[in-house]
Amino acid sequence: MTDLSETPVELAKDLIRCPSITPTDAGALDVLERALARGGFHCRRLTFTEDGTPPVDNLFARIGSGSPHLCFAGHTDVVPPGSEDLWTYPPFGGVIEDGMLYGRGAADMKGAIAAFAAAALDFAGAKGQDIPGTISLLITGDEEGPAINGTRKVLEWMTANGEQPDHALVGEPTNATRLGEAIKIGRRGSLNGRITVTGVQGHVAYPHLALNPLKGLIALLVRLYDQPLDFGSAYFSPSNFEVTSIDVGNPTTNVIPVKAEAMFNIRYNDRHSADSLQSKIRELAAKFLGGGGLDYELAFEPPSNTFLTEPGQLDSTLTQAVREITGITPSLSTDGGTSDARFIKEMCPVVEFGLLTETIHKIDEQISLADLAQLTAVYRRFLDLYFEEFGIFELV
Repeated sequence: MTDLSETPVELAKDLIRCPSITPTDAGALDVLERALARGGFHCRRLTFTEDGTPPVDNLFARIGSGSPHLCFAGHTDVVPPGSEDLWTYPPFGGVIEDGMLYGRGAADMKGAIAAFAAAALDFAGAKGQDIPGTISLLITGDEEGPAINGTRKVLEWMTANGEQPDHALVGEPTNATRLGEAIKIGRRGSLNGRITVTGVQGHVAYPHLALNPLKGLIALLVRLYDQPLDFGSAYFSPSNFEVTSIDVGNPTTNVIPVKAEAMFNIRYNDRHSADSLQSKIRELAAKFLGGGGLDYELAFEPPSNTFLTEPGQLDSTLTQAVREITGITPSLSTDGGTSDARFIKEMCPVVEFGLLTETIHKIDEQISLADLAQLTAVYRRFLDLYFEEFGIFELV
């Protein structure tokens, strides 16, 4: 196998030095496209927009043909760095110091993109014209944002152009403290809601002449906190309800406010759907707010649905690669936030494996060069095992 220790480092540095804050590309896809095209990948740039939303630039790259078709997926967009004065090194500097690579997106997830691109290029270079199937990369620019014009649109394009993969691996960071700890086979869903309660404004000394909207709102929120939605399921941790904001817009201390508003988020497992949770919230709102003269409105954002890839040959093959390279047998996990795997799972089985979560979205986001090299080796070994296992036993 080719020594890959330097290739992913240089690619990761170049990607980090592009300030690709959602939805701006800032040249990140150019960096990746140049590297892949030199290695024989056929690259397509796909730009999408919808209903006045900012256009998002995406990349689909492919080498080989036929089945099995493995798709590596990820995003080059990043969250804002916050105050740059708080960073030890410039957030888009790609600085290496004491074996660590610093920069926004290093862990989430430009490092993993560099790793799987390097692994795919090495595999393709070793096979020449004899790639036993297809390797593709689906790289988007809006995963950290509304996720409207990225992976979903590219998947639609792939379907229309006969590029459906058989399996996918997303390079999201999955490990808490050590590379190799966890493979994600699913994610909990996410539902954001807003409830606005309207009462009657009045003087605090004459509460009988007013109607405080906070009484009903607090009672409802306490009920949602005090009684668990569930106690987990076979592969998922319990669902949880969290209030993210309460606002009454009242700068004074002697006025009962006319209106109170709360925003909340529910991270839910496979015991629920977004529709069932919305029905439950509406039922409880009617119980706690429907009487006594209070008016209320409930609004929900489009949800991120839960998904699960049932344990099988895909995660087993990845587990073998992780164990061979790291010496660790990873657990199968579904915790953490949402990812674009929720869209990919509609097309094919998908798992996630990447770098450490410790510094994602933080000041001084960083990865170790040792982890980057090891992750590249895991992906490279996975490619060998994948085409051996699926080419012979599953897809012939």
